Amino acid sequence: MKILVVGGGGREHALVWKILQSPKVEEVICAPGNGGIMEMVDCEPVAADDIDGLLNLALSRSIDLTVIGPEAPLTAGIVDVFQEKGLRIFGPTKKAAAIEGSKIFAKKLMKKYGIPTAEFESFTDPKDAFEYLKTHGAPIVVKADGLAAGKGSIVCKTDKEAHDAVLTIMEDRAFGSAGDGIVIEECLTGEEASIFVLTDGNDFLALPPSQDHKPLNDGDTGPNTGGMGAYAPAPIIDDKLTYTINTTIIKPAIDAMRNEGIPYTGLLYAGLMMTAEGPKVIEFNCRFGDPETQAVVPLIENDLVELLEATMDGTIKNYSIKILPMYSVCVVAASGGYPGKYEKGKEIFGIDDIYISQNKNIFHSGTIIKEGRLYTNGGRVLCMNAVNTDLRWAIEQAYSLIESVDFQNMYYRTDIGKKGLARLYNIR
Repeated sequence: MKILVVGGGGREHALVWKILQSPKVEEVICAPGNGGIMEMVDCEPVAADDIDGLLNLALSRSIDLTVIGPEAPLTAGIVDVFQEKGLRIFGPTKKAAAIEGSKIFAKKLMKKYGIPTAEFESFTDPKDAFEYLKTHGAPIVVKADGLAAGKGSIVCKTDKEAHDAVLTIMEDRAFGSAGDGIVIEECLTGEEASIFVLTDGNDFLALPPSQDHKPLNDGDTGPNTGGMGAYAPAPIIDDKLTYTINTTIIKPAIDAMRNEGIPYTGLLYAGLMMTAEGPKVIEFNCRFGDPETQAVVPLIENDLVELLEATMDGTIKNYSIKILPMYSVCVVAASGGYPGKYEKGKEIFGIDDIYISQNKNIFHSGTIIKEGRLYTNGGRVLCMNAVNTDLRWAIEQAYSLIESVDFQNMYYRTDIGKKGLARLYNIR
């Protein structure tokens, strides 16, 4: 098979790495890729949101299967376009991808079908939002309706912050048209977890639960980012919670989409909060998460290509997931200034001296090669991954990797996996 992976981040690097292990695969192409991916496969300079360009690439290179990494092309309808041309592509249709593309759509779906989530109201007029805030004070969460690269959810600890969040999204247009509407919801408290399932629209197969670290700084402080690190499996999700999540959230969501005439096929990602009342949905996403994918994929023993095909063929019920009895940790090295303004083009040192193995890897998130040298090319630059039977050792090895590289103004959190340590070993 010839497979096209769309995207250029750490998630796509991890997917390319895993797909290459399949005996079914003859060739992998990535568009646009990055400095790390291009050392593994052929990368084509076609942007992830250039649907016409990607279609032409798939046709000209006789691609057998296209795997989409980021959400933007999915919500823009790339699956529909490819399917109309008879091309096999992994991911939900444009209408189904609205479960991530529109927070208002997702929240109304959950309310209609009784899927546990935060209490909310939605608005398209800032005046109505301000009026609502007069009787619903902080702490509260204000979310842009559309896609905002993981940064459109603002947790407001004061009434002024809530008021400013509405201004930022709806009047200042910080996220463009994504701010045409907003959701204002109660602020859930508890511990978060990320749940990935492969679904063919009827049945599903759950991957190991993971835990992302979205805030920029240690102790979950600072602004939200796309994710500063993750680990899997997350020990907060035990067998009892898994059953509850599957029966009250995952299956009802898949059934709801089918009942609405919008069957969902692909990877469904539920971002959950473990509250005192049980698990509740923070958000649904229509694709593999980043950086959770970099933690989850190394634990999967199955041929990932077989699972992706089963999802598209409606046969996922015939498969069971095979997971390594280990822990996987990834720590992100980011550019100074991220998630705000940051500089690109900083040379990366030390990476060539690192020994890479099946259980120790570096997934590139935002890198580029120029004249044989590696430079930063994004906010999140590298994702250091380590796998070990002991979470403590996995964390130590991931940090050993990150301490072996350097670039100007490099920044990373130092507490990735700490919540897992507290649960497993009572290490605070």
